[in-house]
Amino acid sequence: MVTDRKLLIQIKGIKEGLLITLGEGEWPDLQKALLEHINEQAGFFQGAKVALDVGNHILHAAEMGGLRDQLSGTGVSLWAILSNSPLTEKTAQVLGLATRLAAPKPERIIRAIKPDLDGEAAIFIHRTLRSGFRVIYQGSVVVVGDVNPGAEIIAAGSVVIWGRLRGVVHAGAEGDEKAVVCALDLAPMQLRIAKFVAVPPKRKGKPQPEIVHIINNQVVADPWEFREGGL
Repeated sequence: MVTDRKLLIQIKGIKEGLLITLGEGEWPDLQKALLEHINEQAGFFQGAKVALDVGNHILHAAEMGGLRDQLSGTGVSLWAILSNSPLTEKTAQVLGLATRLAAPKPERIIRAIKPDLDGEAAIFIHRTLRSGFRVIYQGSVVVVGDVNPGAEIIAAGSVVIWGRLRGVVHAGAEGDEKAVVCALDLAPMQLRIAKFVAVPPKRKGKPQPEIVHIINNQVVADPWEFREGGL
């Protein structure tokens, strides 16, 4: 039996929410691994809309309906089943689940040229990043605008967003654990700093500016207070 959960479950942000792809293995083992992963990161998955790619697995109504009910009990909404099996697709349709994703827009990548100035390199983006945009930069990234679901930022340095973060961000992508992520409204689909993955807590009250950084090997979110001399 496969025990490495990373081989069993892959998660990707899409326009409609999250796409979870299940690997090879026995269905009971895959379902158990999926539910354990969701329960361990309950804050990240709370309120999520999920499309589940089950590959070649053949699922009957009882199995599919049972999984949908268990996911609902954890605050996760299963809205689509993707499968290579016509029988599984038909079962999903009978249960009112979608079996196709919306056609993705062509991926648009923003790459910055290397600056000649000394100091910490950064790219400034004055626009909202919509679904399909990916920013890859060997320094820090500053966005004046929102980062929508389906958009992604990968930066070797820090990421500062003067707007709402609802997409995917990976700061310190080359291993810089001193990198930070700041946003006026922090509600990402996924957030990473170096090798650490953040689990966004369930929001309480109105959004406030926050800064996320690594403290004692833990991803910590604090109020983003503006003061002279830095973040």
